[in-house]
Amino acid sequence: MDEIMILLLFLLLIAYWLTPIILFIIGIVKLKSKPKTAKILFIVAAVMLVVGFGVCGAMLS
Repeated sequence: MDEIMILLLFLLLIAYWLTPIILFIIGIVKLKSKPKTAKILFIVAAVMLVVGFGVCGAMLS
């Protein structure tokens, strides 16, 4: 049971950190063709990364 919980936690952490990285890469690719869309992707990636690192929860504690 503990192994399943550790695996679930690991997958959740990867999902929290991998998604902003992918959005950041897509933003870099779109930067030349659509700068407004790239800017939005950068902002969303930054917000998701802050939440993924747990900074929001640490500031509330």
